[in-house]
Amino acid sequence: MSLPAAEDDAPAAAPPAPAGLGRFVRGSLGSGASVLARAGGALALNKLLAVYGGPGGLTLLAHFQNLMALLTTLPNDGVHVGIVKYLAPQRPGSADWRRWLAAGALLNAAVLVLSFALLPLLRGPLLAVFDPSPSWVAGLLAGISLLTGHAYLGAVLLAAQRLRAYVGLTVALSLAGPLAVAAALAAGRPLPQVLLAYLLGQGLMLLPTALLCAHYGLLRGPRRLPGRPALLALGRFLLMALSVLLCSKAVDFVVRDLLISRFSLAETGLWQAAAKLSDNYTMVFSAVMGAAYYPRLAALAGNPREQRAYVRAVFGLLAGVLAAGLGALWLLRDWLLPLLFDERFAGARGLLGPQLLGDWAKLLAWTLLYSLMAEARVGRYVLVQALSAAVYAGLLALLLPRLGLAGAPWAHAARFGLLLLGCALYFRPLRRSS
Repeated sequence: MSLPAAEDDAPAAAPPAPAGLGRFVRGSLGSGASVLARAGGALALNKLLAVYGGPGGLTLLAHFQNLMALLTTLPNDGVHVGIVKYLAPQRPGSADWRRWLAAGALLNAAVLVLSFALLPLLRGPLLAVFDPSPSWVAGLLAGISLLTGHAYLGAVLLAAQRLRAYVGLTVALSLAGPLAVAAALAAGRPLPQVLLAYLLGQGLMLLPTALLCAHYGLLRGPRRLPGRPALLALGRFLLMALSVLLCSKAVDFVVRDLLISRFSLAETGLWQAAAKLSDNYTMVFSAVMGAAYYPRLAALAGNPREQRAYVRAVFGLLAGVLAAGLGALWLLRDWLLPLLFDERFAGARGLLGPQLLGDWAKLLAWTLLYSLMAEARVGRYVLVQALSAAVYAGLLALLLPRLGLAGAPWAHAARFGLLLLGCALYFRPLRRSS
């Protein structure tokens, strides 16, 4: 069920593990500008909403971002991941390039239409907290459509190896959201409208992205509609993204709703501060791995020995780097929480330890699970997501009554500790030398 290797990735040309690791490190450093911009923009946004709305405002921001994720996960984690895989070996403007480009655009449109059609059925649990008007809902749908278009064309730039343009657009996107929020706050808008301004500010980045893609000749359409094989190939990535949507994004939304109902908006905001800090460096990790790790891993799908050596080298490097970085965050927690959020968030210090521990295990487990994604092993990937979500639900039911709010980060730590252990057992051939 594995995908074919890229045409120019003959086994003899694959680098040995040390060279592959060097490539990963150089790629990680090369994407530093976009990563820093994304992290800085997220921190600025958190600070603005924390100061303006306190713990409750930060909780609403997280709820809105989670809503955005629910509506964009299938395109971003499905179609866009697959399109990079299939466009990368093609020459821009060729018949194959145009066929894949059209297939991705068609699937994105279909997914958005389906998501928007289902939204009224879930209006209560998804939107009620924002007290939305019809114009607010219309703005939400427009913003999601624009943002998805921008993300798709960004994936096209990445597949065409237009990294400088991709980095520049990522930096601009990271600034657009906080600037739109600052303008809305300065105009005295209520919080739901401020959050909508954040989405629309990012969505308007579609225009410069489309102009750049047109400039590089990446948007030539096919002479006929894409065939069934292309749609089915990308559909496998949609199935994996669907498992992420149901077993991760939706679960996060439900857990936050549960905590708000069980505790209060302000108390949940303390847990949210620890989770938002986690979201920031997880975003950085995902950006680096998406640009520097996953494309090479996918290219080595036809050479299992070199792929194992590459994964082993990157995993060993990340285990130490992540432990050092997350340990430093824990030592600096009393200084960081007031700095990044507000003095009212100092109560989150006791929740940060288990959150960081769980994140160390989560990010290392993800490093291994990228192998399933690169090989399009849909059944196994979906099974992992489902089991992980089920374990998390059981842990929350067990720990929340006993530990109160602290049960949430401890359930997170136990969930990903068990996932890392399971991945270590499943991927044990990686420990063998090549």
